[in-house]
Amino acid sequence: MADKFDVIVVGAGPAGTSCAYTAAKAGLNVLLIERGEYPGSKNVMGGILYRKQMEEIIPEFWKEAPLERPVVEQRFWFLDKESMVTTSYKGLEWGKEPFNNFTVLRAKFDRWFAGKAVEQGALLINETVVTECIVEDNRVVGVRTDRPDGDVYADVVVLADGVNSLLGKSLGFHKEWKPDEVALTVMEVLNLPKKTINERFNVADDQGVSVEIFGDSTQGLLGTAFLYTNKDSLNIGVGTTLSGMIKKKLKPYHLLEYVKEHPMIRPYIEGGETSEYLAHLIPEGGYKSVPRLVGNGVMIVGDAAQFVNAIHREGSNMAMSSGKMAAEAIVRAKELDDFTERTLDSYRKELYNSFIGKDLKKYKDVTHTFEEHPQYFTDYIPMMNKAANSFFTVDGSPKKEKQSRIIKSITEGKGKIAVAKDLYRAWKVMK
Repeated sequence: MADKFDVIVVGAGPAGTSCAYTAAKAGLNVLLIERGEYPGSKNVMGGILYRKQMEEIIPEFWKEAPLERPVVEQRFWFLDKESMVTTSYKGLEWGKEPFNNFTVLRAKFDRWFAGKAVEQGALLINETVVTECIVEDNRVVGVRTDRPDGDVYADVVVLADGVNSLLGKSLGFHKEWKPDEVALTVMEVLNLPKKTINERFNVADDQGVSVEIFGDSTQGLLGTAFLYTNKDSLNIGVGTTLSGMIKKKLKPYHLLEYVKEHPMIRPYIEGGETSEYLAHLIPEGGYKSVPRLVGNGVMIVGDAAQFVNAIHREGSNMAMSSGKMAAEAIVRAKELDDFTERTLDSYRKELYNSFIGKDLKKYKDVTHTFEEHPQYFTDYIPMMNKAANSFFTVDGSPKKEKQSRIIKSITEGKGKIAVAKDLYRAWKVMK
């Protein structure tokens, strides 16, 4: 192994591998370091991969990548204890090229993706932990690993080491994340026959469904549960802010069991055999928590940079795009033979001008607002269910009378002004 590379990428998740692939394809000498037994062995996400950003890296990747199902329907469930209000969009065009998004199993997909980076010339080293960045004269010049004689040097080190990013923290790029800046997500992969999945979700073999679940699934905490269809399995999980779990003294596995036993969810997963159980922290701080992204000889991408849009369930696409942008900035720096923060900063500028920066900015106050005002989950979702029950129950009451009762029940106890304030607050942070 060479002692000096053009680029060292720490972490072979979507962000790190995108960076390694793009840099290696441009002819740079790239080392990709993964702490797990293989890429994907320690990586966790709900299981949705977006086509657009992946295709910008590998055109028509769906023809060879280990994908599960193209998602043709997105459902949203608003749960109460024994009822739910639902809405969805189903589009058969999403089941055809060029597709919208796919369900994936990370253990398969990440391994394949890293293999594509290797095909471009990147050197992949598994089961290796980077213990620290090597800094000389206020510039990152390499990394120290847990291997014997494990110091390796590069013009640029890219940190794709996940949400905790201990390397970024050690460089002073960010402080310890607060409990309201991260969410703890737990999930299971449940094996079920393909025929059973198709019947329960009303899809064909080559069609998938994603379900986002709000309200009682998190016992009123800010967060969501999810249910995704794979070929022969389901991904079911739930995530809430760590601060919420601490405040309510909830154990993550208890919350997942609560979701699985919910009467609205249980029929969909009945008979499923657990094949995997996974838990992971997800960045939730958003725009205001994005750390310093660039330094002399170093950059941060993906979850390590808090690039997750929780409102739209987007993270893998932001990870891949940020990795690609970082690689392109390194290629430009290589042409100038200048790896200072000033030159590498083109990455930060491009990122903030992209959908990543703009979307994070748009929703910059959402997480904190909804966490400080839990009534959106504890009060309004149950109200939605009661209103639907009242309106659709045929009891001989005139419809106009029903409408009046529903409006009265919404403002009852809170007052019209308080309800109006809640609506305005929600509109303001989501607009």
